[in-house]
Amino acid sequence: MYNPLITGCIVTYNNMKCIEQTIDSILEHTDPMKFRLYVVDNHSTDGTPDFIRKKYPQVCLIEPGYNKGFGAGHNVVLPMLESKYHFVINPDIILRDDAVDKICAFMDENPDIGVVSPKICFPDGTLQVLGKRNPRLKYLIASRFRDSEKMNKLLEEYAMLDRDLSSPQDIECTSGCFIGFRTEIFKQLGGFDERYFMYFEDADISREAKKLTRVVYYPYATIYHVWERASKSNKKLLMIHIKSMFKYFIKWKTI
Repeated sequence: MYNPLITGCIVTYNNMKCIEQTIDSILEHTDPMKFRLYVVDNHSTDGTPDFIRKKYPQVCLIEPGYNKGFGAGHNVVLPMLESKYHFVINPDIILRDDAVDKICAFMDENPDIGVVSPKICFPDGTLQVLGKRNPRLKYLIASRFRDSEKMNKLLEEYAMLDRDLSSPQDIECTSGCFIGFRTEIFKQLGGFDERYFMYFEDADISREAKKLTRVVYYPYATIYHVWERASKSNKKLLMIHIKSMFKYFIKWKTI
C-alpha cells in the first residue's frame, strides 16, 4: 500500500445521521493519490461501520470492539501513520473546498509550525466562538451560561476576539473538531492523553504541543462544524465533561 502525504482520522460512535455528509465532503475535496482517511468506530450500534464498509471501500475502517473514547480512538492509528501531515476530524465536519491542502501548504511554508487550527464556522457560515486561550474556570462558566444572542467579555477573551484574527495568530488551545498536525509532532506527543475519555483532550494536547512547536490559528482555511453542544443537554455527557475538566485542572495545576 502506498504511503500517503496526508492522513486523516475520524472517530465515530453512532454517527449515521452525519457521517455520510462528512466523508463525502472529505473525499470530494482531497486528492485520493496523496490522502488516506481512517475511521475508528467505537462500537457503534446504529449501523455506522457497516454503512462505511459498504459505501466507502477506500476508507480504512478500524473497529476496536468497544468504546475507547475520543482521544484513545484517535491514538489507534498512531502506529500506522507514515504521512507528513495528519488531521483529527470530527464526524460532523463538512469541507467545502481544499482546506486540507491550504493548511498543509501553510505548514510547508512555516516549518516551525506543527499544529494548525482553521477557521471553524457553522454550516450557515456563522463563526463558531471557540476557546483559543487555555481553559480556565471563569471561561467555562461563561460558556455554560452563554446567551446565544449576546457575547460577553469573558467569552470574547477566551476566543481571543480581543485580537485581530483576520491573519494567522499563535494560540494556546485548539478545537478537537478539526486539528492539523505535522505527523512527526503528533507521534512525538504520543497522541492524545487517554486519561480524558472525552472533552479537554484538545486543550491538553495543544498545551503539550506548545512545548515542542508553534500552535497557530489559520483563518485562510475554513471548515464547517455541525456543533450540537451535546453535554449541555445530556446529563451523562455533562458528567464526563466535568470529570475531564477536573483531570485537566489537576494535571496543569491551574484553574
